Amino acid sequence: MNAEQFFNQKTILDLSFFNFTNAITAGYFANRDLEIQRVNENFRRFFPVLGNVVNASMLDVLEQLGVSGKQIDQFSMELNENGSVLLPEVHISVDGEMKTFSLLSTFTQNSDFSYLNGVQGQFVDRTAEWALRREREDLLEQKIRDRELIEQKSQQLEQLANRLAKYLSPQIYNSIFSQTDDVTRAHARKNLTIFFSDIVQFTDLSDTMEPERLAVVINSYLSEMTNIALECGGTIDKFIGDAVLVFFGDPESEGDAEDALRCVEMAVRMQERVKALQGYWKKIGVSNGLKVRMGIATGYCTVGNFGSDQRLDYTVLGSPVNLAARLQGLADPETVLVDQNTYSLIDKHVNAEAKGEFVPRGFSRPVRYYELLEFVAREGRGARQQLSHLGSHVEVNILDSSDIRGAIAELREIQVRFEAQLQQSDSVAASAAGKSTAPVKPR
Repeated sequence: MNAEQFFNQKTILDLSFFNFTNAITAGYFANRDLEIQRVNENFRRFFPVLGNVVNASMLDVLEQLGVSGKQIDQFSMELNENGSVLLPEVHISVDGEMKTFSLLSTFTQNSDFSYLNGVQGQFVDRTAEWALRREREDLLEQKIRDRELIEQKSQQLEQLANRLAKYLSPQIYNSIFSQTDDVTRAHARKNLTIFFSDIVQFTDLSDTMEPERLAVVINSYLSEMTNIALECGGTIDKFIGDAVLVFFGDPESEGDAEDALRCVEMAVRMQERVKALQGYWKKIGVSNGLKVRMGIATGYCTVGNFGSDQRLDYTVLGSPVNLAARLQGLADPETVLVDQNTYSLIDKHVNAEAKGEFVPRGFSRPVRYYELLEFVAREGRGARQQLSHLGSHVEVNILDSSDIRGAIAELREIQVRFEAQLQQSDSVAASAAGKSTAPVKPR
């Protein structure tokens, strides 16, 4: 007995479609050939442009709604292959407004009523949901772009800071970047020890040397002097050509006596380093080597930022600066002169010779000064670094004291290369010896 004979087809279809009648989604029911049999009220309200779609092909309806051909093919293929299909994002223009729907459809099975075997589906309005999703994605993309921009700016600032660090003494650099307040008008009156040095007859050297060689000489010299100054805790004020101005006691001070001792220790180490590098400089064209004069003075100076609104210089002003420069000019090559104030602070730690008095230009009273002979402080002797070696077979001078490990690695490479050459020489000698001792065949 067939149940279809006892029930009206329209009634059964209406009953089976009842759950979709009042649904908030746009529901439809189609037969196996995808011809639409029923749609609910929301279907008509969602898509008023369609009008009456009963018996129309679902594929034609999708095309009329503006669904892409790719999605229509996907709908048909997945429905036939899988028995169901889900298109999560279908864009349809409704009354001039682009909306986003998801389309769910599946084959229905009923053994009692053959006309219930068809396709049942619904359009779900996801416009608000997809708008929120796009907004979230846009915010996420913007966050990623902002992060990349921040990283880029941070790298640029880091590169700028690294470049800037080469133009400032580390103490000044740290002081500037560690303070949040405006320090452009900060000045102080402090008791400082001032160091001034100059290369003897450097003007003549610069007039006779090629620019490239001159740059190598002056850069190597200033690099070595800078390394020693920083190791001793000095604040490098500036380079004036070949001249070097360093002061002790600002922004960090270990006390007047210790500041003076560190300055003197620095001067002694600089002279020793200059002597150690004479051979290197002579090989690159400085025939007579470099000789340096140095002057040291101690007294109260004004220290801080001086300059204009466009450019500032953190420097020292005062008579001790002028006195250190005058003492440097008065010194013989390869000597260090100190004033009375400095000598009074360090006299127990140095051997020095009184040189008399002189009246520097700009001073009203004579100044007693001393020539430093030897720095005998135990701390100073322990701080000195031996950066050269003169042995029975080899002489070594480390040209860049800032990279001792690099020098050691280079020495090891030289060792490996020489050992390979020695091994090759031994092999050649052994081969030659074997040929000379081979027996002579009789004729």
